[in-house]
Amino acid sequence: MWTENNNKLYRKFEFADFKEAFVFMTSVAELAEGMNHHPLWTNSYNKVEIWLSTHDAGDVVTEKDRELAEKIDKLL
Repeated sequence: MWTENNNKLYRKFEFADFKEAFVFMTSVAELAEGMNHHPLWTNSYNKVEIWLSTHDAGDVVTEKDRELAEKIDKLL
């Protein structure tokens, strides 16, 4: 579930292993590139954390962030 805090949407994902996490990140990268909307994220072994905000709008959550979050959820 995504949460909104400090003007960012946030969600932590956990996978079976690093490879599964990396495949997920690759899929997210394709979505983000297609939307020209790139997340702030981290990866540690099987965990991926994503923060979404729109820099051009002053680092706040916009409809573009919500749309990307929805597309990311559909990957699962």
